[in-house]
Amino acid sequence: MLLRLDSQALARSRFALSPLAETLGAAMALSRPCTDRWLAPWHARHHAAFQDLLAADPFAKGLVTLVSSTKYLPDHVSLPPPDGMRTRLGDELARMACVPDDVVGASLRLAVEASWERHDLGAWLTGHDWAARTAVLFQRVWDAHLAEVWPRRRALLERDVTYRAGLLAAYGWPRAVERMNRHSVWVGADAIRFSSRPGHDRVVGPEGMLFVPYTGLGRGTWLCEGLGLPYALVYPARGSGDLPSAAARPRQQALARLIGTGRAAILRALEHPATSSELAAELGLSLGTVGGHLAVLREAELVVGERAGRRVVYRRTAAGDALATGGTSGAGAGTHP
Repeated sequence: MLLRLDSQALARSRFALSPLAETLGAAMALSRPCTDRWLAPWHARHHAAFQDLLAADPFAKGLVTLVSSTKYLPDHVSLPPPDGMRTRLGDELARMACVPDDVVGASLRLAVEASWERHDLGAWLTGHDWAARTAVLFQRVWDAHLAEVWPRRRALLERDVTYRAGLLAAYGWPRAVERMNRHSVWVGADAIRFSSRPGHDRVVGPEGMLFVPYTGLGRGTWLCEGLGLPYALVYPARGSGDLPSAAARPRQQALARLIGTGRAAILRALEHPATSSELAAELGLSLGTVGGHLAVLREAELVVGERAGRRVVYRRTAAGDALATGGTSGAGAGTHP
């Protein structure tokens, strides 16, 4: 499937965040056994409670089972975010709750047709106000399983946007959308292939589109559309699945003994460029502590800071790369394709 962009679309396209997309991904991840080592600690803490929630609510169980096993996400659970990088979950859920039952029902039937499992809508799609009930479910998932970790996840998402915005400024949109998932590729001068599945192409008009990172929980990439809003392509953020290999862990422990635990953590985190605020949120450190560590790393010429508008974005130097990776990386984080 292709997204075909008209001549004005790129000028209006932009990045956005969506707590709703993060919640949807979390629900899908918690509905199945965990196969991702990065996700395993969070999954182990929350899986049982989430399963208890589903067991007590047939509507919730039916909906989550369906969205976790279909190639077509129901429209009301995958709405484009309305407010760019400032989007709040409450605003997204308020919009979700207003979707009429006839629209929800039609979308759920399409999801059933596109599922690789059998589903009996009549067994759980009872009563009315299905979109409002879905909004209540998503709020419960957020409160119980995501609210506590959201600041750190948001910092990771903002770092992905920082990275891709740098590519956009230096090379244009084709490089910025590269590797959003294993299928995303620029086709010709005006189209993005975002899926290998058959389906009709979408045309992105002069309003442009949104690119929305999430922490890679659940299902890879999906397209949001509906309610007269721009298309939004949700994709896994860079770094959300990063874990050190068994071979790398002794080297990382040695690095911590050499330069200190805090500075070692920052140097490793700067595999992907970040601001001091993003590092503080990701690592759970105070801004002052991060600033002090960065000052030492700058003096040692292991990191450099570059101004991007009102922000200073830090990245590792070649020397910082060599120290953090043991010489296994050939380029700084800011030069990764």
